[in-house]
Amino acid sequence: MAKFIIMGANSSYKAMFEIVEQAKAGTIFIPDDFVTNGTPDAVRSGLTRLCRNGMLHRFAKGIYYVPMYDKWDGTPREPSLDAIAQKIALRDNARIIPTGIYALNKLGLSTQVPANIIYITDGSARQIKFNDGKSITFRHSNDLSNFAYHSKLMQLAVLAMREIGEKLITEEQSEMIKNMITEYVSDQDFNHDIVLAPTWIKMILQR
Repeated sequence: MAKFIIMGANSSYKAMFEIVEQAKAGTIFIPDDFVTNGTPDAVRSGLTRLCRNGMLHRFAKGIYYVPMYDKWDGTPREPSLDAIAQKIALRDNARIIPTGIYALNKLGLSTQVPANIIYITDGSARQIKFNDGKSITFRHSNDLSNFAYHSKLMQLAVLAMREIGEKLITEEQSEMIKNMITEYVSDQDFNHDIVLAPTWIKMILQR
């Protein structure tokens, strides 16, 4: 019986090893990715071994990634909080949209990268805390229009403009957003998505 358990664990580890070995640098893994490769105990043991032999690095409890290094100086790099948030959303079959300062950062309207990234989601509300004061916050939204945009850029632009505010947005910021939309959003997507935006944003983007 003991011999069977050991063989089962080795078989589970081998399957996990092969999956990780084929993954690209920076790929994020969670225990659910190996649910078909063994029992929960075997998966936990396999993850520990993969970390011990350097195949995986542990970012936080239940979050692992294939090691990656800066292409210029070879220093180790961790995955971004956004990449981790996207992985969690995929696991939960939920949609997420970055808000606040991070939305501005993604559009190039701010150089600030917040330690706490906030998303609205149609999934469960939660906050996941990491080391160094970093965290990811998911805020549930019942406003399904937030998720109805055809263009991710339009979706992000509207949320970023709402974050700045009607009375605080500058002409320079408005022009930057309009130029991005003109270049990267098709007329079909724009005509669909502009209907979803608040009136004051419509007036700016349709000028």
